[in-house]
Amino acid sequence: MPDTWPTARELMTPNPPTLSTEAPLSRALGLMRSEGVHEVPILRNGRLVGLMSFDAIARRTNLALSTKVEHVMTLPPVVTPDTAYPELAEQLLTSGLRGLPVVGKKGELIGTVSRSDLIRVLPDLPMIPNHRVEEVASPVGLVLKEHDACGILFPEVRLLEQHPVPVTDKKGRVVGAVGLADLGHVLWRPRPPGKGDAKAAGRFTDIAVGTIMHNPALTVERGTFIADAARAMTRAKVSSVFLVENDRPTGVLSQADLLGLAVGRGEASRLKPADVYVQVHGLRASGDPEILTEIDRLVGKSLGHISRYAAPTLLSINVTPHSARTGDATVHIRLQTDRGIFYASATGWNFFASITSSLDEIQAQVRRSHDAARGKVRGRRRSEKDLLIEPGAPVDPEIEEKIRAATGADDSEV
Repeated sequence: MPDTWPTARELMTPNPPTLSTEAPLSRALGLMRSEGVHEVPILRNGRLVGLMSFDAIARRTNLALSTKVEHVMTLPPVVTPDTAYPELAEQLLTSGLRGLPVVGKKGELIGTVSRSDLIRVLPDLPMIPNHRVEEVASPVGLVLKEHDACGILFPEVRLLEQHPVPVTDKKGRVVGAVGLADLGHVLWRPRPPGKGDAKAAGRFTDIAVGTIMHNPALTVERGTFIADAARAMTRAKVSSVFLVENDRPTGVLSQADLLGLAVGRGEASRLKPADVYVQVHGLRASGDPEILTEIDRLVGKSLGHISRYAAPTLLSINVTPHSARTGDATVHIRLQTDRGIFYASATGWNFFASITSSLDEIQAQVRRSHDAARGKVRGRRRSEKDLLIEPGAPVDPEIEEKIRAATGADDSEV
């Protein structure tokens, strides 16, 4: 097993498919489908100028497929062949992308590295603790029924960007899953000339979820180690696995959850509270700057206290709404630190209060863990001190004889 982190050079796919800035969205979608990728590097005169992502297209279903990719592409973070695994994981999580371009010394594109590339080698990395899936999995924020209309998916595009959602039968058993790729396969089908995309999208909203889902969904039971789950995800070529009890979904383990275990574990990496990677899932108003500012304030204050006792690396906040009318929601928070993983949850009508109480609980857990560890150290030091022989204390004759034999000392020297 490796004792050093693999780099982009070892993990990347060389010579990836690319498009020019003049290519239409229809060509980008076709390339993504045929290659099974979510991002395509965009080149101008052979140089990397942007990235076309499936997520960007999914958020703007009103775009004509003749639109040039240069009008929709984004400027991605880039990595070099020497970029190590922890930084690759952090860049992928921070950007929200599934793949990153790898550039050479002259800025030329030499490959791409994806989340799947990192997950493939994760089971063989001794630097990442082999937790059980229930310790790392996120709550299921949305569960669909086979007969639900696809229109329910449009407000949930942000959630689909994170992981597919489970689809259940009438008895609540997982029978499939729906992700962004499933959405794209039917939303942007080739159509006869003169048929507008917007009109087709309107018809699509009435289609039953069960007709577009992929099945079977990959599932695991409680107690499964994450290394085994990662291997299963790689074999099945999927981005997530659902944690089930009696065939009913209780959690979802995504590639992002697994990569979060590597954040902050690189060489010379000692993250400050301001550098901690924070994930917020399930918050439909996540684009509201005032809400994000308040969450940032609460998180920053709490992490400042927690950093006195442990080094935080990743904080995940999952909001599960119960009712659109009352605003009731359950907040689940998971914090990864150099001392382990800590959890807390709260339910109420005010999710700010729920976030605050959950963070306070995690802060208390971290402090108790720190105090317990210090107690063990103090106890060990006392035990060692008790073994020291004070001057003038009687010495065991056999020990004294062995000391003389080993050192060659006579009676007068001892």
